[in-house]
Amino acid sequence: MPDSLNPTAVSTASSLGQPVRFRGGGFTVKRHPWAALAAFAVLIALWEGASRLGLASPLFLPPPSAVGHALVGMVTDGSLWLNLKASLGRIAVGWVLGTAGGMLVGFAMGIFSTARAVGVPLVSAFFPIPKIALLPLFILWFGIGEPSKFATIGFGVFFPTVIATYSAIDQVPRNLIRMAQSFGLPWRSILRSIVLPGALPGILAGFRITASIALILVVAAEMIGAEYGIGAFVLMAGNLMQTDTLLAGVLVLSLLGLAIGTVLSQLERRLLNWR
Repeated sequence: MPDSLNPTAVSTASSLGQPVRFRGGGFTVKRHPWAALAAFAVLIALWEGASRLGLASPLFLPPPSAVGHALVGMVTDGSLWLNLKASLGRIAVGWVLGTAGGMLVGFAMGIFSTARAVGVPLVSAFFPIPKIALLPLFILWFGIGEPSKFATIGFGVFFPTVIATYSAIDQVPRNLIRMAQSFGLPWRSILRSIVLPGALPGILAGFRITASIALILVVAAEMIGAEYGIGAFVLMAGNLMQTDTLLAGVLVLSLLGLAIGTVLSQLERRLLNWR
């Protein structure tokens, strides 16, 4: 037996006052906030340098300084807040509708065998359909206004939420459920105290995916038919060949995705602090 695993060796090291290295870290995640900032700084510096040296055409790839100037102009003239408010409202309504419906169906599929037998084939059939391809149909049903965009986002969020929810419920250890049943716990208590906490990490991971899907779909829907919104703003800038303004809009989308991810990370820390 190696000395590192020998109880006698460990006991001897402890008696001699030598520290014993702890080996049970369990893949502890360490936070390195400066690493991401350094990576972004290097990328921006390389981009700016390539533009300054003439390696990239300002028309097709303007430097970050020009993009930043365009972003400041969007803030000054108020167009950023107007378009951002429209996009955030659509994302919020569509995501909440799709998530609420997806969690209800996902819980039913995860708990009831009949619901799973019916739901799995339907989800497998409808999930691969490109949701933006259904926008013309939703426009026919709900009109060109906001309801068709809400429906597109909600429909796109619904199926990943269903899959994430019932898959997370499947990952809950069955021996915990059987032990609770053997102690006579009511069905609702088992769901509230065992199934839901055990499935919550997988459900929250699904939220990250659905938030990104909602962001993609709102941009696509706004490009097809909207007066205001980040997607409509980016499309208009592209039509006018204002590349710096276009990239400023793309930067706003990137920052919006980063903000949503930060909010979800805080939510995970608050709800999963028991891990």
